[in-house]
Amino acid sequence: MEALLTSTAVVALAEIGDKTMLLAIVLAARFRKPLPIILGILVATLANHGIAAFLGQSIAGLLEGPWLRYAVGASFLAMALWTLVPDKLDEDEGPATARFGAFLTTTIAFFLVEIGDKTQIATIALGARFESVLLVTVGTTLGMMLANVPAVYFGDAIVKRVSLKAVRIVAALLFFAVGAWVIADAA
Repeated sequence: MEALLTSTAVVALAEIGDKTMLLAIVLAARFRKPLPIILGILVATLANHGIAAFLGQSIAGLLEGPWLRYAVGASFLAMALWTLVPDKLDEDEGPATARFGAFLTTTIAFFLVEIGDKTQIATIALGARFESVLLVTVGTTLGMMLANVPAVYFGDAIVKRVSLKAVRIVAALLFFAVGAWVIADAA
């Protein structure tokens, strides 16, 4: 249960203000079809984070002992710093065409934009920490959905009312706490 809850909380906070959340808002404004966009986000996240959690678990299986824990803890500390840097969706990273419809455009765009993103890197680290592909994937996907579903429905209103800087600080503190906890647990 710890893997599921930690994965959900870490990714939900890290996703707020992230470029994939901005992409969700752009797609919602462009297509005005929330359900296909939400389903596209779900499918893309399950695929992307499933691969990431598997990679993390595989790394954990190869590198046993305290050095893995130190590396995972250090990666969470690095994520804390990275989270403080605001994201913006570059024009060339947005969906290039609408010819595929809302669902397929969202699925492809989300999967590609998520590659190398903070939440994917966090999923790799969570997979290494908890060594459970299923629980980490479900947790991180739930976290992504908790952040992105409201963005699809209420994106403009949310951005105007919620301080993204404050959310980034809270997310950074959470990453720092997890990193410190993992390092302390390894010692």
